[in-house]
Amino acid sequence: MSETFSIFRDLRDIDAAQWNSLASDHPLVRHEFLLALDQTGCAAAKTGWAPHYLLLHRDGRLAGAMPLYLKSHSRGEYVFDTGWARAFMQHGLDYYPKLLASIPFTPVPGPRLLAASHDDRVLLARQAIELTRQNELSSLHILFPSHEDCEALRTAGFMFRENVQFHWHNRAYRDMDDFLASMSQQKRKKLKQDRKKTQAAGVAFRWLQGDGINAKALEFFYECYCRTYYEHGNPPYLNFDFFTQLHRTMAGSMVLVVAEQNSEPIACALNIRSADRLYGRYWGAVKFVSGLHFETCYMQAIEFCIRHGLHAFEGGAQGEHKLSRGMLPVKTFSAHWIRDQRYAQAIADFLAQETAAIDDYVEVLEEHSPFKSTWQSAPATGRQE
Repeated sequence: MSETFSIFRDLRDIDAAQWNSLASDHPLVRHEFLLALDQTGCAAAKTGWAPHYLLLHRDGRLAGAMPLYLKSHSRGEYVFDTGWARAFMQHGLDYYPKLLASIPFTPVPGPRLLAASHDDRVLLARQAIELTRQNELSSLHILFPSHEDCEALRTAGFMFRENVQFHWHNRAYRDMDDFLASMSQQKRKKLKQDRKKTQAAGVAFRWLQGDGINAKALEFFYECYCRTYYEHGNPPYLNFDFFTQLHRTMAGSMVLVVAEQNSEPIACALNIRSADRLYGRYWGAVKFVSGLHFETCYMQAIEFCIRHGLHAFEGGAQGEHKLSRGMLPVKTFSAHWIRDQRYAQAIADFLAQETAAIDDYVEVLEEHSPFKSTWQSAPATGRQE
């Protein structure tokens, strides 16, 4: 069989059907999602995300793909390596540009080595290392890879870094009352009190999906999204064109939670869904109401999952406060290859210490589970983390 590797800068030159056949059911690595980031200028060379899609062809067919970006900074990654960059700089070495396999601005675990077999995933990982070496780049980083990817990356010789997110799992709950009944009395009482705050303020919620998301709703969401970023002193990563293109090409994957008070919208959260999971992505509000953030972003998402039979809700990066909402700690990973062996060894030593600390942290979190002890070992439906 004839195998060839190639690099494409423009996703439009890659067959969408063949790409999506490798992306399985994960909406955030679909051709349409990545193309929207590219075409609207959100993930482009001018923003420090220069696309370099690595492709593996076998006998003329796409057998593997990897969304690679040449990065001139570390923003929008949610795996923080600025300390590593500073160490390089202090010794007169360039850390940037670096090579990154990631979904831009998206800390969601999933496939990064898009291939049908372990062997092809290993081939992709090794070819990405070779690209890094040939172009004399400082390093190669694979962010939030799937468990299958991690196995291939270990085979290829990558170092691993651990982090923690909080995910909710559906244990075949009949409704929200059934879910709340699974929690300890103290946590259940507190959660009900928090939910009553938005109810007392007269806030009602609507779920909008697919074609039910009209231009007015999308414009209001974007206003909320921008407010969140500006309130934290940063410009938003994504422009309005990105969300309109996403709605045009992936409307069936979008779920908007709209909070209304006196029939006027006051907050909004955008989630992306697959056949069995909901991914919490962006949120914002034009008015403060106590408890509004938690209800709009988390409780409404959990209720949506229960109502629609979804197996899990991934609430985004970080956030110990999510534990009390029934979202349990889940380890996530990133994989790293450093070209300079002196720094590779130093980073390996650092990662060994950091991993031990993360393991201890997860143990402490698990001791504070909000669920009744009888539910601790109950299996969740769907995929286990």
